[in-house]
Amino acid sequence: MISAVILTKNEEQSIGRCMESVMWCDERIIIDDKSSDKTIEIARKYNATVYSHILNGDFSTQRNFGISKAKYEWILFVDSDEVISDALAYEISNAVGLKDQNLRDFNGFYLKRSDFIWVRQLKHGESGNIKLLRLGKKGFGKWRGTVHERWVIKKPIGRLVNPILHYPHNTLEEFLREINFYTDIKAEELRNKNIRASFCSIFFYPFGKFIINYIFKKGFVDGMQGLIFAITMSFHSFLVRAKIWTLEQKEI
Repeated sequence: MISAVILTKNEEQSIGRCMESVMWCDERIIIDDKSSDKTIEIARKYNATVYSHILNGDFSTQRNFGISKAKYEWILFVDSDEVISDALAYEISNAVGLKDQNLRDFNGFYLKRSDFIWVRQLKHGESGNIKLLRLGKKGFGKWRGTVHERWVIKKPIGRLVNPILHYPHNTLEEFLREINFYTDIKAEELRNKNIRASFCSIFFYPFGKFIINYIFKKGFVDGMQGLIFAITMSFHSFLVRAKIWTLEQKEI
């Protein structure tokens, strides 16, 4: 038995497609951060149970709240801009239904994710080989980290083959707006851990990240989308460290 948990905040453009892809789950839970659009109205059309819970800059707390509301043994976390394909749904059902004896002892599963940016699938670069722990047993772990959070689950953990389909950032403007939001949270988190920003980290780390993702991980093979993605994600790294530096200046 599976509970699908989805975090939302003004996702009316994508939530319907996401909900369609998890209708095979035994329950669908929405943890909503005060949406002002039709997100909740659309989600309820798919028999979702909706909980209003303020994010307050902490994604792990939001996800752990979702775990507390799930009824069933297995929990599948899906983002509102993601889709569970029929092949992955079948694979998950076999894994948690104990139909495959080789999967019986696992407490969680890593799922691959395929990113699609402006029509094109990104097969290389930073997003070319993403694996995320998104399927796990209730009571065997918690989410940690305020942003870019990860689910820490007691081993053993398995891996499934079919990917989650990810359709983020409808426009470049939306992409940059999200980066600004996420880097605010990440910079605050790192500063609270006494991480400092130096000239080298601000200048060389983003540049090195671009070289690794665009050249060594062959992001250039993904065409213009690959170039824009590599530059933008390097800008993400720059912003985190630059914002740490500005926080340091406020403390002087």
